[in-house]
Amino acid sequence: MVRESSSPSILNAQCGSRLVLERIADRWTAILVYTLAHGTRRYSELQREISGISQKMLTQTLRSLERDGLVERKVYPVVPPRVEYTLTPLGQTLIEPLGAICRWAETHYPEMEAARTRHSMEQALTDPAG
Repeated sequence: MVRESSSPSILNAQCGSRLVLERIADRWTAILVYTLAHGTRRYSELQREISGISQKMLTQTLRSLERDGLVERKVYPVVPPRVEYTLTPLGQTLIEPLGAICRWAETHYPEMEAARTRHSMEQALTDPAG
């Protein structure tokens, strides 16, 4: 008889913690948290600061983060409409770990790029057809 553990485990396919990991391991989530860690931003500011993100993806990611309680969306009753996004206290708990991952990526990108180049060259030498 297999006994299921009562504590969350990302190794268990049925555990909700996998959904949490999926949310926070997403590239755009990490970048948005990293950006919002520096303070509240308007939608247009986020779009300007984060190059490469489409309007659709920015909107979807912000909605998901809001739904998951990581980002707060504040709408001001003015014309034209003004909307601001800020990290919630729960979202702020991600600043340190996701910030560390973003900094790691910036620091180690050249090493990974060099490894990719070496790997491609080695593959080309061992597989002359490809």
